[in-house]
Amino acid sequence: MRYLGYIFLFLLVISCKETGERSEMVNTSIEKNTVSVMEKKKRLEERGFQTFDYVDEATKDTILMQQYFMAFLKRGSNKSLSEAELDSLQALHLAHLGRMYEMGYADISGPFGDNGEIRGITIYNVPTQEMADSLANLDPMVKAGRLTIEIHPWWAAKGFHLR
Repeated sequence: MRYLGYIFLFLLVISCKETGERSEMVNTSIEKNTVSVMEKKKRLEERGFQTFDYVDEATKDTILMQQYFMAFLKRGSNKSLSEAELDSLQALHLAHLGRMYEMGYADISGPFGDNGEIRGITIYNVPTQEMADSLANLDPMVKAGRLTIEIHPWWAAKGFHLR
């Protein structure tokens, strides 16, 4: 998405015939981007989120970093469920994760591909670790003791996506 912005800006610059017009349009575009980052930061901080600015040395772009919370879903101690109970619990677990995503509390969830102690992750987009912990502990798999939760603060650039 960022590259589309650069392409648009480049096309905008070369389409201007006068040097003064080019410079004015570039400055206006940069100001809009800066204001946009500042507005995002202000809105996040008003809602209790932790943020900081990072300046990319190569592009000189200001990147807004936001604190998220990564929940590691670890193997729990309850191994005494029947297959039917486990299937039902899995459906409830997936429904819970879907609700967290739909409500905007979780940005991504998924299992790991091995059969290790850590079964999967959920990245919570909430202002505090306490809130992430509370939401993660509402998971039916956690309530049943099939999973336990370990949560860590995690920083990522706001608006960047997985590739």
